[in-house]
Amino acid sequence: MPGTSGPSRHRQRRERAAAALGAQGCAALVVGPGSDLAYLTGYRIFATERLTALVLAADGTATLVLPGLEGPRAEAAAPDLTRREWAETDDPYALVAALVGGAGDIAIGDQLWSAFLLRLQDALAGRRFRPASDVTRALRMRKEPEELAALREVGASADRAFSRIRELEFSGRTEQELAADIAAALRAEGHDEVTFTIVASGPNGASPHHHTGDRRIARGDAVVLDFGGTRGWYCSDITRTVVVGEPDSELVRVHDLVRRAQEAGYGAARDGARACDVDAAARTVITEGGYGDRFIHRLGHGIGLDGHEHPYLVSSNEERLERGMAFSIEPGIYLPGRFGVRIEDIAAVGADGSAQPFNVADRGLTRVR
Repeated sequence: MPGTSGPSRHRQRRERAAAALGAQGCAALVVGPGSDLAYLTGYRIFATERLTALVLAADGTATLVLPGLEGPRAEAAAPDLTRREWAETDDPYALVAALVGGAGDIAIGDQLWSAFLLRLQDALAGRRFRPASDVTRALRMRKEPEELAALREVGASADRAFSRIRELEFSGRTEQELAADIAAALRAEGHDEVTFTIVASGPNGASPHHHTGDRRIARGDAVVLDFGGTRGWYCSDITRTVVVGEPDSELVRVHDLVRRAQEAGYGAARDGARACDVDAAARTVITEGGYGDRFIHRLGHGIGLDGHEHPYLVSSNEERLERGMAFSIEPGIYLPGRFGVRIEDIAAVGADGSAQPFNVADRGLTRVR
């Protein structure tokens, strides 16, 4: 993460990852471009057809295998890391294989392209491969203080963006036009990148991951606004539901039910609580309100360097929350052909054991023009 994590921090993370490799009987961890690479090295690079991979052995030896043309960029980002640069006619898979010593499984990056994995399987014939998240998830779920600070900052940036958004003109404009304004508001309030802007108006709101389109927003519409991006590599993700003009009585009732479900989720999300029980606490409110079959997704997901990561607040996950874990709490109700309502904030289990929100923007049913 730029500006807050130096080489020593990434070295400490690699040391913890190497210890986890040994404990799980793995010979090495191999990760390519993506959040695991950034977390362990401070180096973020886009994926291309040329193999870039960190090879971390169980004894702690770490080597970055990368195309020679990326050398200067890697040197600037991770000067303490040993590099093996390869030329266009070299075999990078043989380089990786030569760095994997000792017996045991290979923990392979969850985000590594299958084309790379297949070649590595050939180069490391006879080895058993397993997901790198078997090793990295436990490390990345428990956020360091600097990571929590980064999530707090990007959450505040998203809150400020919503303050701008609620002053926009909605009626008569297309979802795409409004999405462009939302992206501009995020950038104006400090986001480095905007990764998504869902604007789901009227009946489109009944699709949780609606593809923002050319529907014109009309008076009386409920509009689900789900947007986020990154600041200093860490992610924001916030959802608010607004109404253009005056809401009808069912929209008011549904929105209040979703708001109360989120409050129940906050109350249940404590140190030691099972993820499934947090989901259940929010789901019970909606079920008792008569809309249980219209809450059609999990309550939440972890967040950090990735927008969706462990832990997941879902009925099948009995994992217990711990201090430092960060996640969304986002109940919703979706009525096909009519409207949808979702409220989403990012929170983390704080030092006192309770869930502390990183988003504090008004959760009420905001009326817009």
